[in-house]
Amino acid sequence: MTYPRIDLDGASVAITGGGAGIGRAVAKLFASKGAHVAIGDLNQAAAEEAAALVGGTAHHLDVADRDSFASFVAATEKAHGPLHVLVNNAGLMPNGGFLELADATDRLQIDVNLGGVLSGMKLVLPGMVERGFGHVVNVASLAGKFPVKGLAVYNATKFAVVGLTAATRLEFADAGVSLTAVLPSAVDTALASGLDLRPIPKVQPEDVARAVVDSVHNRRAEIAVPGYVGLLATAARVTPEPVLNRIRRLVRDDRALHSDRPERSEYRANLEAQQGTRR
Repeated sequence: MTYPRIDLDGASVAITGGGAGIGRAVAKLFASKGAHVAIGDLNQAAAEEAAALVGGTAHHLDVADRDSFASFVAATEKAHGPLHVLVNNAGLMPNGGFLELADATDRLQIDVNLGGVLSGMKLVLPGMVERGFGHVVNVASLAGKFPVKGLAVYNATKFAVVGLTAATRLEFADAGVSLTAVLPSAVDTALASGLDLRPIPKVQPEDVARAVVDSVHNRRAEIAVPGYVGLLATAARVTPEPVLNRIRRLVRDDRALHSDRPERSEYRANLEAQQGTRR
């Protein structure tokens, strides 16, 4: 499939969760290509700091709130013109046993990791289809292909995002609008702080940012970061379960179930604070 070319010099780009981590790295790289970048984040101060760094605009954004997302899209297009690219990056990853995590924590993951992606797509795709071009990047995860103990609901949301992206990519291809799922392994950000996910490799936000920006040109359906982890996830799916379970035990694949590291405690405390602001 050949899609209309998007020239990043002067393009209008919106990034959710752009105040830190992957989102900030994505914003910096898009800005370096000449794009006009709008950064949405639940943390207004972080959004403003990132926007000042890249010469973009900052917006308070709660992706779990459809009205908040609609306001973000409207403000972005008012400032920078109709959207060329939306990067659905905002997400969260609480860890723990499936029966141990509170229902409110499960719901928050679903509302942010999946609901936010759905809202963003439904808000921007009609305009992209009408204009006959556009690109949406959904930052999913290797966890959207490979289940991990202690991340059951996170796995569920990311599996859903991968499937959603694949299905809508087929639906909108003839309209000239492309969708890409980017699947990083563990990323060296607050999201995975305090978690020992070995042997899953840890990558830097800048590695993911390159994949996101490159997708505007190559329009690939899925991009794993690093590339070889996608092959490993595919191999795992065809490996007999008894063999795979032995490998999992050897590498101690239950380390995400519990973590008493200070960084993880801080991350959980921040999530609880977020839940309080959303009530």
